[in-house]
Amino acid sequence: MTTKVVSPSPLIDIEAVGFDAGAHVLVRHALAALAPGDALRVVGSAAGWDVQLEDWCRRQGHTVQWETRDDTGRVGIVTRNAHYGRWRDALRAGHSDPHAADAVAERALSGWGLAARGASVEAGSPAYTFRLNTKRDLWADNVTELYAQAVAAQWNPDEAIDWKVQFDNPPPVELAVVQIMTYMIENENAALVIPARFLGQIHPHYRELQAALAMQIADEARHVEVFTRRVRCKGHEPLLSTAGGQASLKSLVDEPDFSVASFLLSVLGEGTFVTLLHFLQVHGPDPLTRQIARLTGRDEARHVALGMSHLLYRLEREPDLRIRLARAVEHRHETLAATAGLNEEVFDALILIAAGELTPTGVARGYAQVQQLMSDMADGRYARLVRLGFDRTQARELALLHTRNFM
Repeated sequence: MTTKVVSPSPLIDIEAVGFDAGAHVLVRHALAALAPGDALRVVGSAAGWDVQLEDWCRRQGHTVQWETRDDTGRVGIVTRNAHYGRWRDALRAGHSDPHAADAVAERALSGWGLAARGASVEAGSPAYTFRLNTKRDLWADNVTELYAQAVAAQWNPDEAIDWKVQFDNPPPVELAVVQIMTYMIENENAALVIPARFLGQIHPHYRELQAALAMQIADEARHVEVFTRRVRCKGHEPLLSTAGGQASLKSLVDEPDFSVASFLLSVLGEGTFVTLLHFLQVHGPDPLTRQIARLTGRDEARHVALGMSHLLYRLEREPDLRIRLARAVEHRHETLAATAGLNEEVFDALILIAAGELTPTGVARGYAQVQQLMSDMADGRYARLVRLGFDRTQARELALLHTRNFM
């Protein structure tokens, strides 16, 4: 017959340290090493330590029993409770499965507040109201990778751009660049304001999405800076901002739905701007404009990727969202039908930029290049719409309905 040997409970000697002098730290850490239901033997020599231990255990939710032994005197047998102390009624700010490390919950509770994902939130903490608190409405499968790419791709305008490069555009061409940069600034202001408006409405449980949007906002702020510096590098000030352009952008800024706004701004608007920036990178009349277009275009491509990834994630779970997205394009087109759309100054400026000179031959060449630009923009929108699951006929119709102001 085999006799089972039971290991004695671990023993901690707090010596002459009282619970009013830090003994609770020793006991708490010793208990933390045990499984719930296991016991810890505690001995000490400070005056009244046993009464203090009982009081501490009662407040923390542990049970304590006493034994008197000749060799050690009075011994407190403390049984660890599974949920104790301030955490007895705590919420876990994250996935209900404790083995799902850092898992993202389908819905973030208001009681989690600003706590780190996975933290235990003490009962009685204030509730926070975040309008955007469900994974389906926000998430993208590769949002972590897109954020990492954005961090790695950040650039300093003073270092990445050669502001001292020498060039001397013909005056009409230089003014054309200034007009385009003026136009780009107001559009980038919209592209900054829109994600910034949603950022404060997103539950911090979805921190990767928050971080990716924050990087997008930083990108747009940098773009506004470099476009402004390009305007002024030859002593000019910004030129014309039209009512039609402002109306087009206001329809984006006023959109209350995160997914619809992402669709209109990132997939259609910024997607179109990627094509425009590539045009400026190829046809820009000076090396400074081409540098700026290359760097800002790279950033905008990431913004489009984030918008596409989010919409692919949500459409997989909510296919009927395509109906709302299509209606949003149609409604925006109808709302802006009475406006002038892209102002003549911007259109003509693009012609001059592509021409590089104010001559009949140059203007004819520039005009043809701008017509090709418009076709390339529509083709790009069409390709992204097809990727989002729109049938080809509807994708072509929606691509052509997109605002004439590009954004």
